[in-house]
Amino acid sequence: MSEASDSLFGSVLDPMERISETLFGLIMALTFICSLGIATGTNINLKTMLIGALGCNLAWGIVDGGLYLLGRINSRGGKLRMLHAVRQAPDSETAHSVIADALPPELAAVLPAQQLEAIRQKLQRLPETSSGPKLTKRDWIGALGLCLLSFLSTFPVVIPFLFLSDARLALRVSYAVAIIMLFCCGYVFGIQSGLRPWAAGLAMVAVGGALVGIAVALGG
Repeated sequence: MSEASDSLFGSVLDPMERISETLFGLIMALTFICSLGIATGTNINLKTMLIGALGCNLAWGIVDGGLYLLGRINSRGGKLRMLHAVRQAPDSETAHSVIADALPPELAAVLPAQQLEAIRQKLQRLPETSSGPKLTKRDWIGALGLCLLSFLSTFPVVIPFLFLSDARLALRVSYAVAIIMLFCCGYVFGIQSGLRPWAAGLAMVAVGGALVGIAVALGG
């Protein structure tokens, strides 16, 4: 993706969402290419391979974008339910318990009652809303970003089929590109997660290869 589009979607999707979607798209494309390569043997049709891999990931991207929107609605609805529970609590202690349950356990464990009470009072002062959870422009941009990430992650893997006339060679080069991409995703994952980047990259290659192998063994 270009720097501008990366900046646009990067402000909506967190790094792990982008890494995960790239991995999903890559594994989907690999699974399709491996399955078709095994099924056709030496009679690989480059056009079929290309169109199939791109179409597979486009379909997955659309589905994943829809699931992302459902997740955003569910998350926003949960926050509204928490707000209503705080406002309808019979006493401040019950409201504090509701707020603490909505926070990460590590944070809730160290917050004193005064802080919980301050949060309760701020929530009480929020304007009433009678409408349910709604999708925002940011949500739609996030869904589009996921769809594009899934689709675009296919291109490096299918590029060999565009420039190499030998289908078997193109297939081997495609596998090599996929291994490099898996390693890069794992490397970035290691940086984001506080792990050793090189070890995380190698582990991602092993895990990705195993997942593709399982998918192909079970019928693709």
